[in-house]
Amino acid sequence: MANSLLITESTLTDRYQTTVPDAVRKALHLGKREKIRYTIQPDGSVLLSRADMNDQDPVLGSFLSFLANDIQRHPERLRAATPELASRIQGLVGSIDVDLDAPLDDEDE
Repeated sequence: MANSLLITESTLTDRYQTTVPDAVRKALHLGKREKIRYTIQPDGSVLLSRADMNDQDPVLGSFLSFLANDIQRHPERLRAATPELASRIQGLVGSIDVDLDAPLDDEDE
C-alpha cells in the first residue's frame, strides 16, 4: 500500500449498505445517482471506479446512438407526443409509485 495516494474506510450497515467517503466521491467525480464499478482482482483486492453510463448496457448504448443518428438524419420524422399517447402512458404506469431513496427490502438485496 506504499504506492497508495489515499487510504480511507467506510462501514457496512446491517443491510450491507455503506456511504462512499467524501474523498473517494471527489476523486472519482461522483454525483448523486451515479454508478460505481467494483472490479474484483484475482488476489482478492477490489478496484473501485466510476462506471461510465455507456459501459453499463451495450444494447442500450447502441439503441441511443441509433436514435440520435436517425434524428439527425431525419428531423422531419419527429412528432410531438399527442394527448392520446400521454393518456395511454399514464394508464400503463400511472399507478406505479417508486421511491428511489427508499431502502431495499430483504428480498431485493
